[in-house]
Amino acid sequence: MSLAVPPNLLQAAEAGPVDDEAFVACVRDSLPYAWQVVSRVAADLESSDADFADNVVPPPSETERGQLLRALASDAIRSSLERHFGVKLAFQNCHRVAAFRLAAVDSDTYRRFVSTRGQLLNQSPELRDC
Repeated sequence: MSLAVPPNLLQAAEAGPVDDEAFVACVRDSLPYAWQVVSRVAADLESSDADFADNVVPPPSETERGQLLRALASDAIRSSLERHFGVKLAFQNCHRVAAFRLAAVDSDTYRRFVSTRGQLLNQSPELRDC
């Protein structure tokens, strides 16, 4: 799943730096499922006192799974989403997206989530193909 870049945004990129909000709008419009998941975990985090909020619901289809992978595997997309929502994103498997408070990035909770042990403990036979 690639970004659907409007001609005016492509022209802006060819001319020089691109406005972060214009790029985020392109991501939102191109990857609506990924946008929905990240928006929801960021909102869940904001409305709680927890160090993080996460999504544990698998995507409904391969199309949505591809959107999450595209959004979170791209450094540019991921970092723009983090700046936009004011969170640190973490990702496990094909769907476990977590939003952490920026202050929690140095916490044991964050380190456990992004550790190799955390990844292994989040595996199951039904997730092997995701």
